Amino acid sequence: MQHLEYSLPWSGLGTQRNLSVFRFGSGARKAYIQAALHADELPGMRVAVELKRRLQELENAGCLRGVIELVPAANPIGLAQMFQATHQGRFDFSSGKNFNRDFPNLAAPLIHSLQGQLGDDADRNIELIRQAMRRAISQLPEPQSQLDGLQRLLLQHACDADVVLDLHCDFESVMLLYALPQAWPRLQGLAARLEAKAVLLAEDSGGQSFDEACAAPWLQLAEAFPGAPVPLACLTATIELGGMADTEPQRASRDAEAILAFLADQGLLSGNWPAIPASTCSATPFAGAQYAYAPHPGVVSFLQPLGAQVKVGDPLFEVLDPISDRRSLVHATTDGVLYARERLRFAQPGLWLAKVAGATPIRTGRLLSD
Repeated sequence: MQHLEYSLPWSGLGTQRNLSVFRFGSGARKAYIQAALHADELPGMRVAVELKRRLQELENAGCLRGVIELVPAANPIGLAQMFQATHQGRFDFSSGKNFNRDFPNLAAPLIHSLQGQLGDDADRNIELIRQAMRRAISQLPEPQSQLDGLQRLLLQHACDADVVLDLHCDFESVMLLYALPQAWPRLQGLAARLEAKAVLLAEDSGGQSFDEACAAPWLQLAEAFPGAPVPLACLTATIELGGMADTEPQRASRDAEAILAFLADQGLLSGNWPAIPASTCSATPFAGAQYAYAPHPGVVSFLQPLGAQVKVGDPLFEVLDPISDRRSLVHATTDGVLYARERLRFAQPGLWLAKVAGATPIRTGRLLSD
């Protein structure tokens, strides 16, 4: 195991923040796994603890068939953001930006630099594209903030990986995945191993999140160079490891083993691994997800458990105003699975309270919330 450590730029005087990357194995193929890019989403960090221990064991046993890079705490900036004993790891205090938005878009410089370079050999094209990605990142302007520097470091390590997994969680949630539709056939085994209850697919969910910043350039290059074979050579997924409180050791160990078994499915690990189990859900379009909001302030009472299969018209939650006694029921507007709920129980304007994954598209434009 190698421990790589990077200092972030633009630290305050007298302070320093570092990013740690742990590298296991060697070889031409590579997987990259990071956790807690939203720094207050700790289930991924807890799973990363198990992954780090197990990867060390597997490396010692000679079971690695490529490079696996692990970033257990992908956001040292957000880790330090405490306000009155409450962790605030989703948005950068300095800029107000979401840590998982606006990653550099490499497509335009790649298309420019690869003109006349790609040929009929798909494997050779993959190598040329990865070289161009590394070069494009190195040629970006100097970072203007710690957040800029952090995003570039993460993308630098992930851009040339065959598999990229970004470990997150929601407030209260079932296990679910976000992915590109083109990647879903190869990700079905991961969803089954993790016993996911929902998979949300979108080619462009808006916001230039980390997983799409890694994978989308391959789609854009294939469109820009139709005469050359350009496979989707970076298989990415954002894994929502349940809710923010789901850090139990048994659960973390189980999820880590599921991820390792998936890496074995991809040829990155040898050994005897359990067979892929039966699927526990179907994939649905991210555009089919209902985000349910309250019509007024008040105390929230949820009326459906997480994972419930709901129909149009089923009540999701009620909102009670203790001053006026106004009571409102909010209903499902699509058939699907209730996959996430807000952890707070007081309705606020503009903030969703429940999410339902439906099969019929009902939204357009930017699909991600901040």
